[in-house]
Amino acid sequence: MSIQYKKGVLELCVLSILERRDSYGYDVSETISKSIDISESTIYPILRKLKDEGVVTTYLVEESGGPPRKYYKLTKTGHEEFKKNKTEWFEFTKKINKFLEEEK
Repeated sequence: MSIQYKKGVLELCVLSILERRDSYGYDVSETISKSIDISESTIYPILRKLKDEGVVTTYLVEESGGPPRKYYKLTKTGHEEFKKNKTEWFEFTKKINKFLEEEK
């Protein structure tokens, strides 16, 4: 898959995961990598950007025998952003699919 396709959709994938449940960075990366070939380090800059924009917030969870994990959670703005981006994505892909399916 083209790297340009991935760049355009990874933020929406992260938002989709966090819409379903709070999660820590490695888990987000692993979930996405089951469907899209990415490296683990790809997701952390996206999570930082989303936090800087107020789309996500973080909290620590103590793990037995290990260091605390930083969990990411959508803010109210994050939920709204996800819904808006999801709608835009479906509208966009519908147009692209129609364009690609047209015969000469």
